[in-house]
Amino acid sequence: MPLTNNVIIKLNEITTMIENKAKFSESEIDEIKLIFKTLVENGERYDIDEIEFWFENEGSWTKKESRIRLVNISSYIQDKYQQTLHLKIIPDDDCGCSD
Repeated sequence: MPLTNNVIIKLNEITTMIENKAKFSESEIDEIKLIFKTLVENGERYDIDEIEFWFENEGSWTKKESRIRLVNISSYIQDKYQQTLHLKIIPDDDCGCSD
């Protein structure tokens, strides 16, 4: 699945936001998580391999560890969101309809 324009715009936003591409601050990590969370909450889906490929080919992400960290964050956020969607609340059996 190719990346949508909205996802690419957000990846560019991350690239612009991060000053030291070799090491992220905690606030930068929080902001990255928020960007990916906003994407998935707005219905955007992305392929993790495509995210990795994009950062690898973007040019300014020369440290492999940083690219892996970004991919892991994007994967974690997407997986967490999808798992939350699949959780179902077990209904209370007050209706007496389980007999």
